[in-house]
Amino acid sequence: MRNRQQMRILIIEDEPMIALGLEELLIASGFKVAGVAAKLAKALAMIELGALDAAIVDANLGGVSASPAGAALDAKGLPYLLVSGYSAKQQAEAFPGAALFLQKPFVPERLVKVLSEIVPSR
Repeated sequence: MRNRQQMRILIIEDEPMIALGLEELLIASGFKVAGVAAKLAKALAMIELGALDAAIVDANLGGVSASPAGAALDAKGLPYLLVSGYSAKQQAEAFPGAALFLQKPFVPERLVKVLSEIVPSR
């Protein structure tokens, strides 16, 4: 497991208050934020750049499925947590590579713990 200070996490979330809360949580927990993407196109561009170790992905970005972002992360071998107001069962087919599903609202400490566990040592 890598040291948290070395972990770069991409936040893919379209709700500004949730994205800001996640960013603050990650920074306070010792992670680096690789960036924040509210739109699918920006998320895909940031994933393509590859300057991240893992991601937190909101399943629905303003009515658009974020499943292409999940597929891009899978293709690069990058782990991600899926967060959604929908159930895990509703999202399983669209996001088969998700390391974990967290239903909104979720316990922040659980997100931090899981992120610490899913990012492999490099």
